[in-house]
Amino acid sequence: MPRIRPVEPDDVTPEQWAALEAGETRFGRMTNMKRTLLRAPVGYDALMMWYDLRDVVQPWLGERLTVIFSHAISSETDCLICSTFFRRILIDWGDDPDVLTLDEREQLVVDFGRALSTQFSRVPPELYKRLSAEFSDEQIVALTSFGAMMVATNIVNNALEVELDEYLGAYRAKEDERAR
Repeated sequence: MPRIRPVEPDDVTPEQWAALEAGETRFGRMTNMKRTLLRAPVGYDALMMWYDLRDVVQPWLGERLTVIFSHAISSETDCLICSTFFRRILIDWGDDPDVLTLDEREQLVVDFGRALSTQFSRVPPELYKRLSAEFSDEQIVALTSFGAMMVATNIVNNALEVELDEYLGAYRAKEDERAR
């Protein structure tokens, strides 16, 4: 049971209605998370910047690694919605999200995502040294900002116990079969 009921199209303010319409156009669907965020439109706008940051990192990170990075963060924070969302993409691509084959660069990015997801987001010096050898300062700032936005999204879902969207149910990890 969610702590906050998502907005419904038949019971919204004009501002929320405009955001729902724009969101459906931009994202294709308005998920439970997005409709919950619309209870605070400024919060919705802030967290939807995730997509803009994704568009900054994806050209040099690649689409697959961008998804794997997001999945690593979401799994590390135990966010049912986001980890399942990224599992769906990986599974639909033919990957097994529980047994990913990663090269050294990909593993570095996953390790960085997991470090961002831990309490106080401390990145070990050795990990940062490897990261700075692989990426420019600008790329590290963009990747860190993108990761931070992913963590923020996970926090909202976890704190408000946003319900998993029905279309994601089949992609749920086995260990997530606990009651929510």
